[in-house]
Amino acid sequence: MPEEIPPKKLLHSVMETLSDGISRHNSETPNSVTSTLNKVFGRQKPVHHILGGGKSADVLLWRNKKISASVISGFTAVWVLFEWLNYHFLQLFCSAVVIGMLGQFVLSNASGILNRSPSKVPRLVLPDDLFVNIAILIGAELNRGLGFLQDVACGGNVKQFLMVVTSLWAAAVVGSWCNFLTVMYIGFIAAHTLPVLYEKYDDQIDGFVCNVLGQIQNKYRKLDVSVLSKIPKGKYNSKKYE
Repeated sequence: MPEEIPPKKLLHSVMETLSDGISRHNSETPNSVTSTLNKVFGRQKPVHHILGGGKSADVLLWRNKKISASVISGFTAVWVLFEWLNYHFLQLFCSAVVIGMLGQFVLSNASGILNRSPSKVPRLVLPDDLFVNIAILIGAELNRGLGFLQDVACGGNVKQFLMVVTSLWAAAVVGSWCNFLTVMYIGFIAAHTLPVLYEKYDDQIDGFVCNVLGQIQNKYRKLDVSVLSKIPKGKYNSKKYE
């Protein structure tokens, strides 16, 4: 037979349980606020995981600074050659081929001029797997992008749909200001700077976004109370169409 608990002791136990719960809630409040801020952009996982992980995410987040700097420097050099120096792809390609052929010509004929035994000229051979891997990577990224757009279009999430349409419209406007290569360069630089900045200053950025969204909601409520709610709405007369 269970032991009976006196009412005074039972009340004391209940009060201790409530006090422990309140103190635990107060101690967890900062963490809950931080988690709420971290979910401003719907981010519940690390930025590295959102970017797909692996070597591509390491390059975008500057895990290896030498590789990231080399990638940006190479793309910047290409952009400068085509945009500032007005080079064309065929012109640049033919110039590189001519320089390579001149180098091999000098190496192959230097032995006869210097009365030495003929030296073996190194040959440049690109592996077939390189082109296959590039094609697979490009195809996978295109299919993932197309799948994302189709999911947004057919998913029924109006907010996400409007955000994607607005982003595409903004990209079209930017594309009307400059050519395709410059748009690609801007996107390339943004992809290598914005994620690492957000990863470093995520709390400040999330707090700023929360503040801006709160101000927008307050202004919308004031507009709704002062203007939108006072606009007369027409009543649907069903008898008119009977």
